[in-house]
Amino acid sequence: MTDKNSFTDKVKITIKSGDGGDGMNSFKSYKGKPACGPDGGDGGKGGDVYIVADRGLNDLLPFRFTSKYFAENGERGGTNLCFGRGGKDVIIKVPVGTVVKDFESGAVIADMFTDGEKKLIAEGGRGGKGNTRFTTSRRHAPNFAQKGEKTEPHVLVLELKVIADVGIIGFPNVGKSTLLSKISAARPKVANYHFTTLSPNLGVVKVYDKSFVAADIPGLIEGAAQGAGLGHDFLRHIERTRLLLHVVDISGSEGRDPVEDFKKINAELSGYSKKLAALPQVIALNKCDVYGAEENIKIFKKKYGRKYKIFPVTAVSGEGLQPLLDELVAKLATLPPVAREEADENFTYRKPSDLGFEIYKDGDAYVVVGSLVDMLCRNVVLSDPDSMAYFQKILREKGVIAKLNDMGIEEGDTVVVGDVEFDFVP
Repeated sequence: MTDKNSFTDKVKITIKSGDGGDGMNSFKSYKGKPACGPDGGDGGKGGDVYIVADRGLNDLLPFRFTSKYFAENGERGGTNLCFGRGGKDVIIKVPVGTVVKDFESGAVIADMFTDGEKKLIAEGGRGGKGNTRFTTSRRHAPNFAQKGEKTEPHVLVLELKVIADVGIIGFPNVGKSTLLSKISAARPKVANYHFTTLSPNLGVVKVYDKSFVAADIPGLIEGAAQGAGLGHDFLRHIERTRLLLHVVDISGSEGRDPVEDFKKINAELSGYSKKLAALPQVIALNKCDVYGAEENIKIFKKKYGRKYKIFPVTAVSGEGLQPLLDELVAKLATLPPVAREEADENFTYRKPSDLGFEIYKDGDAYVVVGSLVDMLCRNVVLSDPDSMAYFQKILREKGVIAKLNDMGIEEGDTVVVGDVEFDFVP
């Protein structure tokens, strides 16, 4: 059974924009005068699928219960030139900081970086044309209409990455949550056992006239970069931070070596990504009020004092926090702002209207496939001479006939286009 209180930061959902409504094939009729002329209306456009960033949402938990989001189909066109009603759009709300990816290719579609940001993910199918649309000076009574565009479902991955200026990292139970509660208005759960924090907690830290967002990242353990514990889930949230505040239990009260703890956490950062390993760090040596901490501080400073800014603090009492905060503000002023993840500009869910085709040989037959074929299958009525004339015209205009000639087709060879099979005539 799913835990309704558990933090969810990565889910998979299925979306589908609405199909276009079919065009209507109909004729006006009056008493004593049947079939006075075409009056079929166009079908309605299918609904679109949008994703919107909402600051009021904290995680992706709702998507664990509802994973399919299908927009409404467009309605069929009516008689008397009436248009079919368009399908209703689907709007999917996600937390700010959600990265939207295509499941199959892994391509980034969008990074929902700001509150209220709206992104069109899948466009609804166009409605088919009614038979009125196919009248010409030579064709006065077309007896066919166009079917609406059909759309395909797509699987998305939604991945929440916390957007914060400072990421507070360290082993479990070193005082990260206590520190965040002291420097901000955040009230994370605090207790004296490992993994009190099972989800990132954010707080706004104000230092005089400056402010920044800090995130308490749940405690890492050795092997996190390889997925041990909840390693990958936790490390993901550090990727957006500009600066790391590395909290170390300098007291060694749990029998751990502070220097080794620091080395292990940095090894996990390097193992996960070079980008994380390159982030600047400020070190807070916590629990300085515990017996034995003073000697450990000397050892730690001797080892890392030249490379890092180190601040002895006692998070419970607040001792030493002001110099630490001053350093964080000064450091952030020199760093670039948090950047959104770049979307793949070349990625798009191709619609059937992007007409293309390929031809391959199957024995003695030439088989034409592709979105052009899908379109022709929607438009062509085999029993209608006018419709078949339109079919042949499109094959020439789109280069299918030319491609067949290039491939060496000869008179009488079989050509297959969807459900249509015919003998080639130059």
